[in-house]
This record gives sequence, C-alpha cells and structure tokens, in this order.
Amino acid sequence: MRSLTGLRALVAPGCPLLLLCLLAATSRNRAEGDPADSSFTSLPVRDEMMAKYSNLSLESHNISLTGESSAPVVKNITLERPSDLELMCQFTASGDLNSVNVTWKKDNKFLENIDAFNTTKMGNTLSSKYRFIIFDSKQMGNYSCFFDGEKELRGTFNVKVPNVHGKNKPLITYVGDSTVLKCECKDGLPLNWTWYTSNGSVQVPIDVHKNDKYVINSSYANETRLRVKHLLEEDGGSYWCRAVFPLGESEEHVELVVLSFMVPLKPFLAIIAEVVLLVAIILLCEVYTQKKKSDTGEISYVFLLHYRLVTRKFGEGLGRKMAHRVKSICCTSVRNSRALVRSQVPSMNI
Repeated sequence: MRSLTGLRALVAPGCPLLLLCLLAATSRNRAEGDPADSSFTSLPVRDEMMAKYSNLSLESHNISLTGESSAPVVKNITLERPSDLELMCQFTASGDLNSVNVTWKKDNKFLENIDAFNTTKMGNTLSSKYRFIIFDSKQMGNYSCFFDGEKELRGTFNVKVPNVHGKNKPLITYVGDSTVLKCECKDGLPLNWTWYTSNGSVQVPIDVHKNDKYVINSSYANETRLRVKHLLEEDGGSYWCRAVFPLGESEEHVELVVLSFMVPLKPFLAIIAEVVLLVAIILLCEVYTQKKKSDTGEISYVFLLHYRLVTRKFGEGLGRKMAHRVKSICCTSVRNSRALVRSQVPSMNI
C-alpha cells in the first residue's frame, strides 16, 4: 500500500512531467545494462552453475613432506570430466611450525582465492588444503604447495587428462598392401577421436569423406582404428590420433614405414651371391686336390719302376743308390709343382 501511495503522489495533478522523466530514466538504464540490474540478472546464472556442479564426486589427493625431504614430490592426477577436486599437502617437522609459511601456485602463478584454502596445525604436522571445482581445460596444469621454513619444500599435483597409447615401434608394411593404425585410451572414454597426418611440422586432418584411401573405425569409445589402403612409399611417416575430453585433449603418434618389394629381396640376393662364391671356391679346391693326388701317384709309380729295373741290372747296392737319385729328382719335381699351384691360388694350403 505504501508503494501505491507513493505512486499516486507522483501521478497527482501538477506532477505528470516528473513521472515521465522517471520512466524515461528507468527505461534508459535497462537498455544500457545498468550494473545493478546486471548483477540482479546474473544471480540465476550463478545458481545454475552451482546446481550443475553440485552433484560432482569429490576427488581427494594428498602429498606428504618431511623436514628431511630434498627433492620436490610430484603426483599425477588424471581427470576426464569436471570434478570437485581437493588437494592437500602435509608437512611434518621436528621444529617450530609457527615460522613456516604456506603458499600455493598454479603453473608458477600465485593462487589468490583465499576462501579455497584451509591450513591447520596439529602437533608437529602442518596441513594445507586447496579445494575447487575444475570444469574446463584452462584449469588443468600443475598445482604446487610451498612450505617456506628453514628450507623451501614443494609438492606438485600434475592434473591432466588421460593419456592416449599407440604402437611404440614403427609399423612396417609394403607397397600395395593395407594396414591398420590403432590408438586407445585405457583410463577414460573420449568424446570423439580425430586422425591427422604430418606434413613437416603441420598436422593435416584426415577427411574420410573426401579421400576413400582412409577408413576410420571407432566401434569402441576408448579406441580408434585408421585403415590405410593401397599403400605407396609416400604414405609412410607419422600419423597422429587425438582424443577429446570435456577437460582437454590428448594425442599420440604412430610411425608407419612403407617398403618396396626390392628391399626384402636385397639380403636374399646377397645370400645367394655368397653361396655361389663359396661353392665355386669349394669346387676349385676339389680340382686342385684331385690333381695333387694324381701327380703323387704317378711319381710313386715311376720311382718303383726305376728301382726294380736298376736292381735287376746292377745289383742291390747300386740299385739303391740310383733309386735314391731318382727319388730326389721326383721330390724336386713335386716341390716345383706345389710352388706353381701356390702362386696361382695363394689362399690354398697345399
């Protein structure tokens, strides 16, 4: 009723001009976005945000530090969707904790949201918590707690999306064949997958609708397969698979090597050449061995024939002397033959 009374007072005779001025000013403020009016309309938006993330599960992680710690302690946290995240650092020391200051940083920048911090002391343990809702990719990164006392101690939480895994070793195939490249995510379910080829330092998206050389199969949400048909040597290189999550992206590369058919034939032809060379050497050795045996048999036959003829004609004593002379001549002939063979085939042991 008071508001009506005030309005009637404004409409009273003699004040119509004042009422029109007030209405015009109010309309102008609404059209230009008055700050007070803007703050009023933003309240439902904030309520909607709070309602949207009120049912998130709490993700709690902690790091423990002691006075003897020297190296920073790092803990990896994997998140694929928005979460209510609580990070806690505990510092246990034997000295006075009153002189220890606690600070938090995100990627080397100080965090100034004091309402999100909670630091308590119990006995010789100092605990500091940082709790917040993480709902987009900009909030991913490294969150570090620092305890500044006699020396600075640091604990770091590395918040990231799940990793994507591909084949560690290069995939080798041949020209004209087809092959399948595979990527998978073991710790989450991506919203979608995208494949890229590398053109130097630039990643070019693969469009299966414009190029029937590629076929993408994503039967399961946590894996993707890229089939490449009718391979050419220029199809070799790096292929990248990218997984998209509500909180960011993760990617991995697979190396493809395409060989021509002459590549596997080269070692086979080299082996055949080595075998042919080895057989030729063995045959050559066999020929010279047979010739050597033939020459030795002929010399023995000549020596025996001369010995018998001389013995019958001149007697036993003179026969032996002449036989030894013949033997000496024959042995000299054999040595000359061996020297000739060695000069022709130096590596042969004769």
